[in-house]
Amino acid sequence: MQQITTLIEFLEAGSLNPRFYDMGRRLISLPRDQFLSFERTEIAYPQPLQQQAWIALLLQPDNDPVQTDPLIWFIRFPLDEQGKLMQAARDDFMFQLLERLGNALQPAEQRQEIESALEQNPYAFQPKQERLAAFHARITVELGQSPSRYYAHAKRYFDGDLGWDQWSFIGYQGIADIAARYHEAGNIQRIASAIPHLPPTALEALCHCLENETIPDLLAKALLDRTLDCLSEPTPDPQVITSTLRGISHSESMEPRHQLVEHVLKHTIAQRSDILAAVAGRLWQDLVHDDLRTLFLERLAENLEGQDFFNQILSDLLYLTATRQSLLGSLRDPARSERLSQAIGTFFTYIKNG
Repeated sequence: MQQITTLIEFLEAGSLNPRFYDMGRRLISLPRDQFLSFERTEIAYPQPLQQQAWIALLLQPDNDPVQTDPLIWFIRFPLDEQGKLMQAARDDFMFQLLERLGNALQPAEQRQEIESALEQNPYAFQPKQERLAAFHARITVELGQSPSRYYAHAKRYFDGDLGWDQWSFIGYQGIADIAARYHEAGNIQRIASAIPHLPPTALEALCHCLENETIPDLLAKALLDRTLDCLSEPTPDPQVITSTLRGISHSESMEPRHQLVEHVLKHTIAQRSDILAAVAGRLWQDLVHDDLRTLFLERLAENLEGQDFFNQILSDLLYLTATRQSLLGSLRDPARSERLSQAIGTFFTYIKNG
């Protein structure tokens, strides 16, 4: 019998058929082979957040009827300085599962034990409301299930039939469903037409869901236009700006996304920590472009929270494989401003002193 050394092998040995999703910076599916390579420390985690891997596991036991809802686990693992799995933590997690489950991975009647396996487990976590809603919306699409009971009401709201101030009555899950089903008949136009009219909190809810979707140009353009309208106001609403940044962050086309980020970073509102955190947390891949990266770093050096925030954001970005090399190049750029140079010098002192 082959020795079980990975979580994938452990779950598949119990006929649980796992699917893996990243729940950190953005909700994305993790292919089995990619996750196995991560478990074997052959690759770094693709989207680390706060030096951890935030993972959702969708488990469908072989002996469960098709109509039964799958089991869902949310777990997080610490990563080393290279962004790779700390295998001791994974092994500890598996050991605790074995202690809790015993032989529960096989019998169908012990499903309840599997469902409760993560109770009081130190590696378990509870996603935020918007990410949990987006995850459930995504799962219903992938499994060919019906959307939540809020979906029909959400479509009426985004059609403008209910009044834009009535968004709280449609339920967050309804907004997540319409975002996850943007490709269904009429939804792209429905959402795009609503974006100019949505109150800031409704826009925020929508964009927290759209950030997980590869949105088409029509939606990206609507978000760009809403941003430009907001920036033209005497006092732009930061809730609107952070929302549109997140909503456009995974768009199909780079051009409208690039324009939106550039306009925001050229405005003094970009000195706010919530704006900078939205760019770093959701648009990190766009920072490989020299012009945006330079703008971002200059604004980061001017941020209203001070050096500690600069250190926090830069440390997080340098931890990402996608941004590390380009950022290191910018940190050595002799053309950087004096203010940025000072912030970088203080940052390296902070790093050196641990």
